[in-house]
Amino acid sequence: MTGFRSALEVSRGFYAEVIRPVVEVPHAAGLLGWGSDVLGYDTERSMDHGWGPRLQVFVDDVKPVREAIEANLPDEYDGHAVRFGWDAQEPTHHITVTTLSGWLVDHLGFDASKGVSLEDWMVTPQQQLQGVVAGSVYADDGRLEPVRAALQWYPDELWRWLLMCQWSRIAQEEPFVQRAHEVGDELGSRVVATRLVRDLMRLALLQSRAYAPYTKWLGTAFGRLGHADGLDRVLAEVVAAGDHADRERALTTAYGLVARRHNALGITPEVDPSPRQFFDRPAMVLGAERFVDACQATVTDPRVRALGMFGAIDQFADNTDLLSNPSAYRKLIGAFRPPAEA
Repeated sequence: MTGFRSALEVSRGFYAEVIRPVVEVPHAAGLLGWGSDVLGYDTERSMDHGWGPRLQVFVDDVKPVREAIEANLPDEYDGHAVRFGWDAQEPTHHITVTTLSGWLVDHLGFDASKGVSLEDWMVTPQQQLQGVVAGSVYADDGRLEPVRAALQWYPDELWRWLLMCQWSRIAQEEPFVQRAHEVGDELGSRVVATRLVRDLMRLALLQSRAYAPYTKWLGTAFGRLGHADGLDRVLAEVVAAGDHADRERALTTAYGLVARRHNALGITPEVDPSPRQFFDRPAMVLGAERFVDACQATVTDPRVRALGMFGAIDQFADNTDLLSNPSAYRKLIGAFRPPAEA
């Protein structure tokens, strides 16, 4: 890793030295959208695939700015090829000159500069929202900051609803770890426990008001939250557990930690964070439905309350081809409209 400079840093210099001198109109520019580099997760390994100087330049009149940039691009910058490709993509430069509205529609599926509807929030994957608010802005004439501010995090009552739906996912499966073990399905017990670990990680991100990136970087994003209470260590113990007793012990410890984090938010009356027996069966659970009820009771907006308990798109879908393709996931917008509007 010696001498490695992140793409955010390389692109900052590229903008200042190459792009800024030839853009003579009001504009905004930054490295946004897709990629580990936008999230600040790139390493030297990233340089072997789709990595190099790139950014977006947002203007009103695209054609003359695009022509000026293309006429002045060098072959290399800071030792990196300016025109690069990967897999089946032919080498080309990755300086996108566009209107902000056009880019938002391409990236999100809607123009967030004109407002964000409830349906927009629900159908847009967190990784796409994160692509707007993460990354670096190198110049802004005032058009970009309001959009990034508007998309920084969910409206409060919607956030509470998403917390409720995430608790519901846990409530649905927490007794299955013991039940699968009881019938001799140790692999099934491990699989359910691992699913619950992932749901707890995503719950912790929601509690911290942090968007979850796509699967490759979920653990990285979770790790960077910081875990003074040891939640990261306990979840690792769940995954590593060699038998049901250790698995259940680690899971119930993790439940208690996220329950205490919930209480620390102060958004509901305090809920008892201690584990309990699942009715009369020999399974120890949190009883996550209690947190579902507590969150639901704080939501007063009738449009939010009319939403399905299945949550936002990330809470019921995880297919990459869906979550990375606005034209695909926008087809699901009817799932978030009241029946009379769908």
